Amino acid sequence: MHPLTGFWRSIEALHSVVYFAPDAQSRYESLGLKGYWMGYAASRAGALGTPAAAVVVATFHGFAPRLVERAVPDAWRMADPQAVLAERLAIARDVLGPALAEHDVERLAARLTQVVGRADLAGKPLAAAESSLAVPDDAVGALWRHASVLRELRGDAHVSVLVTAGLGGAASNALQVALGRAPERQRSVRGWTEDEWAEALEDLRRRGWVDADGAPTDTGRAARERLEDATDRAVDAALDTEATAHAVSVESDLVAAARAVVAAGAITYPNPIGAQAP
Repeated sequence: MHPLTGFWRSIEALHSVVYFAPDAQSRYESLGLKGYWMGYAASRAGALGTPAAAVVVATFHGFAPRLVERAVPDAWRMADPQAVLAERLAIARDVLGPALAEHDVERLAARLTQVVGRADLAGKPLAAAESSLAVPDDAVGALWRHASVLRELRGDAHVSVLVTAGLGGAASNALQVALGRAPERQRSVRGWTEDEWAEALEDLRRRGWVDADGAPTDTGRAARERLEDATDRAVDAALDTEATAHAVSVESDLVAAARAVVAAGAITYPNPIGAQAP
C-alpha cells in the first residue's frame, strides 16, 4: 500500500461531498439547470470555462459521451457558469462546515496550501482549471478548494493511466463493479448502454480480468492494483519533496477529518466514484 493512501482517500472524500449532498440537484435547478446530471457536469467542468462536449468527454473519461452531450453545451446557456461554481462551493461549505466543527480546519487548509502550491499540474487539465479559481477567504471553503485541486490531480493522472492501458470508460467502470468498488447501477449512472457494457465485459474477459460470469479473477485484481500503483507513481512525480513532506505531516489529521465527514453521512461506500473509504 502506498504510504500516502490515507491522504489520497481523504482528499477524495472531502472533495466528493458536493456530489452526494441531498439538495444538490434542487440547488443547481434553481439556477436554471435541469436534473442532477446537468448540475454535476456543469459544476465540475465549469472550472474549464464553457468547454465543448468533446473536451468534457475527454477529461471525464468514465462517462458515456452521450451523457455528457445531454448536458454540455446547453448548460452554459441555461445558467451562469460562475453562479454554478459559486453554488458548488456553497454546497461544500454547508456539508463540511458542520461535519468538521470539531476539527482545526484552518490548519488543515494551510497545510494543503503548501501541497497544492508545489504541485506540478502539467498534463492535469481539471486540476489546473480548479487551481485557477480563487481560493475562498474562509477556512472551510479553502480546505475544499485545495482538496478539489488535489483530487482532480489524481483523477487526471488516473485517466492517463487507464488510457495508456487501453482501458475504455465502460470497461473501467465494469471492472470497478466486478471488484465491488462501485454499485451495480454503475452502468446506468455513467450512461452506458447494455450493449456497450457487454462489450466492456468481453474486453475484460479477453484480458483474463473477469471470468465467464463477470466475476474478477486473480489476474484482474492484480491488474487493478497495477493501475493504482501507476497512478500513485504519476502523482508522486507531480509532488516535489517539500510538497510530499507537507502531505505526510497532515495525513493523520486529514484522515480524522475525512472520517468525521463519512460518519456524518455526507458520503457512503461503495459509490459510483469507486474510491475506497479513508
